[in-house]
Amino acid sequence: MISNCMQDSSGIFWDNDSLAALLALELRADLLVLLSDVDGLYNGPPSDPQSKLIHTYIKEKHQGEITFGDKSRVGRGGMTAKVKAAVYAAYAGVPVIITSGYATDNIIKVLKGERVGTLFHQDVHLWAPLKEISAREMAVSARECSRRIQVTSHCFRVTMVAFACTVINFLCILQFEGLSSQNRRKILLGIADTLEANENLIKVENEADVAAAQQAGHDTSLISRLALKPGKARLHCIVQISSLAKSIRVLADMEEPIGHVLKRTELADGLILEKTTCPLGVLLVIFESRPDALVQIASLAIRSGNGLLLKGGKEAKRSNAILHKVITEAIPNTVGEKLIGLVTSREEIPDLLKLDDLIDLVIPRGSNKLVSQIQNSTKIPVLGHADGICHVYVDKLANMDMAKRIVLDAKIDYPSACNAMETLLVHKELLKNGGLNELIVELQCEVLFQLDFHSRKCNILKLYLCASVAGVSLYGGPRVSSLFNITKAHSFHHEYNSMACTIEVVDDVHAAIEHIHRHGRQNSISSFYLYLFIFCLFINEINDIYIYIYNIFCSAHTDCIVADDREVAEVFLHQVDSAAVFHNASTRFCDGARFGLGAEVGISTSRIHARGPVGVEGLLTTRWILRGSGQVVDGDKGVIYTHKNLTLES
Repeated sequence: MISNCMQDSSGIFWDNDSLAALLALELRADLLVLLSDVDGLYNGPPSDPQSKLIHTYIKEKHQGEITFGDKSRVGRGGMTAKVKAAVYAAYAGVPVIITSGYATDNIIKVLKGERVGTLFHQDVHLWAPLKEISAREMAVSARECSRRIQVTSHCFRVTMVAFACTVINFLCILQFEGLSSQNRRKILLGIADTLEANENLIKVENEADVAAAQQAGHDTSLISRLALKPGKARLHCIVQISSLAKSIRVLADMEEPIGHVLKRTELADGLILEKTTCPLGVLLVIFESRPDALVQIASLAIRSGNGLLLKGGKEAKRSNAILHKVITEAIPNTVGEKLIGLVTSREEIPDLLKLDDLIDLVIPRGSNKLVSQIQNSTKIPVLGHADGICHVYVDKLANMDMAKRIVLDAKIDYPSACNAMETLLVHKELLKNGGLNELIVELQCEVLFQLDFHSRKCNILKLYLCASVAGVSLYGGPRVSSLFNITKAHSFHHEYNSMACTIEVVDDVHAAIEHIHRHGRQNSISSFYLYLFIFCLFINEINDIYIYIYNIFCSAHTDCIVADDREVAEVFLHQVDSAAVFHNASTRFCDGARFGLGAEVGISTSRIHARGPVGVEGLLTTRWILRGSGQVVDGDKGVIYTHKNLTLES
C-alpha cells in the first residue's frame, strides 16, 4: 500500500490511480484501465436517474462542467483522483478508460473495443464537437442553408452554429452562384475517386464493425447488410465500394435537376407562369446497418440541393466515421471542409422527430421495426416501407428455364434485401406437370436423389430435400403443406430476409393477384380495425374499408409474373397494385442504381409524392414562378385570360 503523502516531482502521485498512471507512462503502455465502483464518469451524481454517462472525456468541454462529490467508499482518492490521473496519462500519450470493476467482463469488453466506461485520449478534441448542439439548432441551420442554396445574391453571411449538419454547410455553397453545375459535377466525381483510393482504409474499419457484430451475435442478414468490400469482382450479398463510386459517377453525369422547367403557360398577355423543380428542404434520414446508405444519401443530397441530417446505426459506427472522413477530405477548401452531418446520439432522435416545423421529410432505412417506430413517433411525413414481402408468380405456360433463373435470382442473389422474393406462387398445373419440382430441384441439386418421380408426393419431397441441402428453407402454404412434406408457414405476412421462402399453389393469375393483395405486412389487424370491418358490413361500406385496410397492411413493394401468355401478363401488370410490378424479370431489379437513378435513398411504398426506388427526382418538389409586367386581378377584370400552353424552349 502506498502512502498518501508520497508524490512525484510533478505533484500528481498521491494514490493508486496516480501510481498506475506513472507506471503506464514508464512502460509506454498501449492502454490504461482504471476500475471504479461506477460505470464511468457521469455529468451528474451517478445515483441520479437523469445523469448520463460521459463516453468520451473532452478536457476543454468537461473540466469546468463536472462537480465531484464525496470520494468513493472504496479506494483512496475517489473519482477526482481517477480523472486527474486519467487526464495526466492521456495527454502524455497513454489512452485511459475508467469503467466499473464490479462487472467481471468489463476488461475483456475494453480489449475487444466495445464502448464501455469513459475514454480519455489526447486527440479526443478532434473527434467530437466541443459544444453540444440541440436537435432544433441543427434543424434550424439545415433549414437556413436549404433556403440559401437557391439565393443568387453575391451577399452571403454565415450564421450557422458550429456543428449544424456538416453537409448543409457544403450544400449552401454548392448551389451558390459562384459554383457552376459543372463544378458540382467535378466534386461528385472527386468523391467517387477518393472512395476508391481509400478502399483499404475503409475495409479495415468496416471489418472491425463486422467482427463486432458477429461477436455480439447479430443475425446474418444484418451482417451482410453491414459488410462493404473493395475490388471489382462481384461478391455475393456484399455492397462494393467500386459500385458506390460508380453510382456517384452516374449521379454526376445526370442532367441538372434543380430549376428544371416542367411546364410553361401564358395566363394572359405578358403574364407567363412556369412550374419548376426545387429541393424539398430539410431531410432526416435514419438508417441502420447500411454504411453504403451514407454514401448514397450524401451524394443524392448534393445533387438535389437538400439540407440533410443523418443518423446511422451503432453497428456501423466505425464504417460511418471513416466514410464521413474520406468524403469530407474530397471536398476542396474553396467549397467547404464539411459535407455530412451525423447525429451521433440516439437520444437526439426523439427530439428531431418533433421538429415538424423544420424538417420536411423523414426517410427511415432499416428493419420493419425501425420504420414502424418512426411512423408512429412523428407528424413529419415519412417516406419508406414497413415490409418488403415480394412475390414471384409462375404461370402455367411459363418458360421453365426462364422461371428457374428468375426464382433463383430473386431469392438468393441477396436474401436480406427488401426486394428479395419471400413468397413463390405457382399455378396449380405446375403440380401436375412437375414444373414446381423443376423450379428448385434442377437449379439447386439436379440429380441428387434417385426417387420414384412418378409420384407427385415424391417430387415435392425431393424438392424439399434438395432445397434444404442448398441452404434454402422452404415453408408451405395451406395447400402445399397439407399435401406434401413441407413445414407449414406460420403466416404469409412474413419477411424472412434470409435463405427461406414460402411456397403456395394458386388456381390462376386472378388467385395470385388476390393473394398478393391480401397478404403483405407482418402486422396482424388490430381489434379496432376488426370491429370497424364488422361495423362496415352493416352499413354497406365494405369496399371502402377493404381498400383502407389494404393500404395499411399490404406490403405493395415488388411483385413479378413469369409467363409466356402476354394477356395473362398484362392482367397481372395492371391489376397488382404494388410500387413495382415486373414481367419475366427478377424482383431484384427494383433498385435505384439498376433503374439508372444513380443511387437511392430507399424504396417507398407510400402513395404520396414518391413510390418505388427514390432517387434525385423523389427528393424534389415543384414551385410556381410567375413573370408579369404590372398586371393586377381587380376582380378578374384586370386581365384577359388566355391560358395558353407554351413550349419549354420559348
